[in-house]
Amino acid sequence: MASIKLGILKETKTPPDKRVPLSPAQCAQVQRDYPHVEVVVQPSDIRKFKDAEYTAAGVTLQEDLSDCDILMGVKEVKIETFIPGKTYLFFSHTFKLQPYNAKLLKAVLDNKIRLVDYEVIRAAGGGPRLIGFGRYAGVVGCYNGFRTFGLKHGLYELKPAHACEDRLEMEGELAKVQLPDSAKFVLTGWGRVGHGAREIMDLLPIQEVTKDAFLNAEHTGPVFTHLNTEDTFKRTSDGGFDKGEFYRDPSGYETAFLPYAHDADMYVACHYWKEGSPFIFTREDMKDDRWKISVVADVSCDIDGPVACTVEPSTIADPMYGYHTADEKRVTDFRAPGTIAVMAVDNLPCELPKDASEDFGAEMIKNVLPHLLGSDDQEVIWKATETTLEGTLTPHFGYLADYVANAPTP
Repeated sequence: MASIKLGILKETKTPPDKRVPLSPAQCAQVQRDYPHVEVVVQPSDIRKFKDAEYTAAGVTLQEDLSDCDILMGVKEVKIETFIPGKTYLFFSHTFKLQPYNAKLLKAVLDNKIRLVDYEVIRAAGGGPRLIGFGRYAGVVGCYNGFRTFGLKHGLYELKPAHACEDRLEMEGELAKVQLPDSAKFVLTGWGRVGHGAREIMDLLPIQEVTKDAFLNAEHTGPVFTHLNTEDTFKRTSDGGFDKGEFYRDPSGYETAFLPYAHDADMYVACHYWKEGSPFIFTREDMKDDRWKISVVADVSCDIDGPVACTVEPSTIADPMYGYHTADEKRVTDFRAPGTIAVMAVDNLPCELPKDASEDFGAEMIKNVLPHLLGSDDQEVIWKATETTLEGTLTPHFGYLADYVANAPTP
């Protein structure tokens, strides 16, 4: 089998991203599992894993990666650093025609780069996504939600997740959470993100109940319920739900969430949503006298979308803002009367870069590398390849042609 040299890129986005696609131990594992593969790492002073940790694991540091066959990062690569004629793997944020990255994809084509986008790597036959940071978005987002809840109501104070060394320290902070017996929480989304949020819920003294019990039964302590798509939306004509119909054309559906908004204290939003789907709640809904939710942890973070109080993203440094329901405006003080406290950080996994990277790397080794470094007879890599080494779009990404053609010059 032909030898392959795999280079780990240093991250160049601003603000700095401390994550990596493979930890030092995982780089060493790749070299053991694939004797024909050599892994080298571009030095970086911002990574959570230090250069010395890679060296100690037997991994070579190398500034110039031009002799590598495959280059692997996390976030978008700076255009001026592209090495022509290479295979790159990173989150390009282009397949949804994101306007801000059209020039990046144009540069990829101009440099005759083969781009494999993590976000569209799926199991054979168009199955579920095989890799991502969604689990840690849910973990950190749910933790941040309970941190916000404590601050909003003066109940307790938790250390910010990004100030913790790792997940273990962050989870230790949860011992400080003291909730009223009447507290009620609702969670939406059953994908990677929602399951990550449940990992935090399961560490807290909160009982899970069915949706019906949540709305109708008496409780002796804090409770939460976890809603699926069919619990959140209903057919406008008869209140029914057909999953296939909803995903094909959701125009005939409306929200079924409002009874929970009138009964819950905090909402943790981990759902997937696409343009054209109904809003989960609107700005008018929040003005209803029955409205009860005081804290929204919007992990999904669709701006001006289905969770209508999420009017802009927040940052790791300043993760919470208030949404004034009467004025329909963002305010700085999320504790102010008449406001919903919103946590809408859009890069949550960056708060626990070590744990998130290790989780991502484990998925990489298990689900992606066998196809990337071996046989891709199931076309897992091919179906996630946006561009070719000849400088063309692949057939399944041909729809990006106009997007690229209208891109500004890099």
